[in-house]
Amino acid sequence: MIRMQRRSVLKALAASGLGYWVGSSGSARAESPNEKLNIAVVGLGGQGGSNLRSVSNQNIVALCDVDDQRAGSAYERFPAAKKFHDYRRMFDEMHAEIDAVVVSTPDHTHFHPSMIALQLKKHLYCEKPMAHSPWEVRQMTELAARQGVATQLGVQRHTIQNVHRVVELIQGGAIGDVKECHCWVGGDRGMPAAPTSSPEIPQHLSWDLWLGPAADRDYSPEYCPYKWRFWWDFGTGETGNWGCHILDIPFWALGLKYPDRVDASGPATDPQRTPKSMASSMHFAADGGRPEMTLHWYHAKQGPPILKEHNLSHNGNNTLFIGTDGMLLCGFGQRKLYPEEKFADYQAPAKSIPDSPGFHREWFDACRGGIPATCDFSYSGPLSESVLLANCAYRAEGGFDWDAAQFKASGNDRADQFIFSQFRRGWELNLA
Repeated sequence: MIRMQRRSVLKALAASGLGYWVGSSGSARAESPNEKLNIAVVGLGGQGGSNLRSVSNQNIVALCDVDDQRAGSAYERFPAAKKFHDYRRMFDEMHAEIDAVVVSTPDHTHFHPSMIALQLKKHLYCEKPMAHSPWEVRQMTELAARQGVATQLGVQRHTIQNVHRVVELIQGGAIGDVKECHCWVGGDRGMPAAPTSSPEIPQHLSWDLWLGPAADRDYSPEYCPYKWRFWWDFGTGETGNWGCHILDIPFWALGLKYPDRVDASGPATDPQRTPKSMASSMHFAADGGRPEMTLHWYHAKQGPPILKEHNLSHNGNNTLFIGTDGMLLCGFGQRKLYPEEKFADYQAPAKSIPDSPGFHREWFDACRGGIPATCDFSYSGPLSESVLLANCAYRAEGGFDWDAAQFKASGNDRADQFIFSQFRRGWELNLA
């Protein structure tokens, strides 16, 4: 396993038998406002299929997936697109033809195709939580900024009008200064059953490519095609799965960026599998007109304890803002101010956040030289990094202080092994 160093910058990709792109970076061609983008899509099953449908009004020039069965319908729908199992070959052969790339693979394989795309100055749409470790997220965030490309993270609920109204209420001072916010996802998914056998690899699956940079192991349907989400080598658990969607609400409403302290607790950690529950907290220093505040995150089947303390329901809700003048309880589709009697005649502020033209349309417009998409990496990078830092604190069995400027944890020697990435030989990156 190759350990990557702090504060590294992408220089080139290591040559392997299959070949990484190591040529000079090329800019995406200039676009007129109405010209279609030439898009390559990496990962075609599940959310990848949904993203493909959402970008299908552009020119789909390349399709890449390691599983011919899950990719089959996409191949049929776009017969003119070139088909690949290995995105490295795709970039080798088609870099001059591609304007933009959509990456919708499992978490552990977001980083490599995204970094190649960014190195080549291709516009990038990547699924949440952006990458597999905080270090990977920071590399992608910084490289995207240097390359000046249009980016968008798959936080599609950012376009929901109810979320817009919540942000307006908080930013309009409806409940005063917010010093505490609680967010949660329900359910108890995690700790999947360990494989008890090693079945043959299905003929339609390129297992070695599916593993990508992860440590080698035998194939099992307990990992692929979906349960990878609950194995640390491949996924980021329910925190990574839902954290970017739900924490988007307070990050946007409160103008949050990077925490300076992260803590977490939960059941005993498992070195391989994600937990069925956990709790974490992130402290944010005062910034501008915002006071210091603590953001709590829970993976809890019935919601966090604070709901019972205030006799509030978790049904349909995922966020509770606590301010100096009241509380705001909300979900993606509902919101309510408390105490009810205090806000019975409250007049909400005028609508100030415009409706989105469409989450993928935002990205198309940015690719053609328009304003940045609402979840471009300058915003969603810090969000993703914070989400994954919560996982790191849980896995490190204790919190740590976080120096975002230096990208350094202190106070817990166990944290670095989860903050930084390791790649198996043949998938390492040459970083300087």
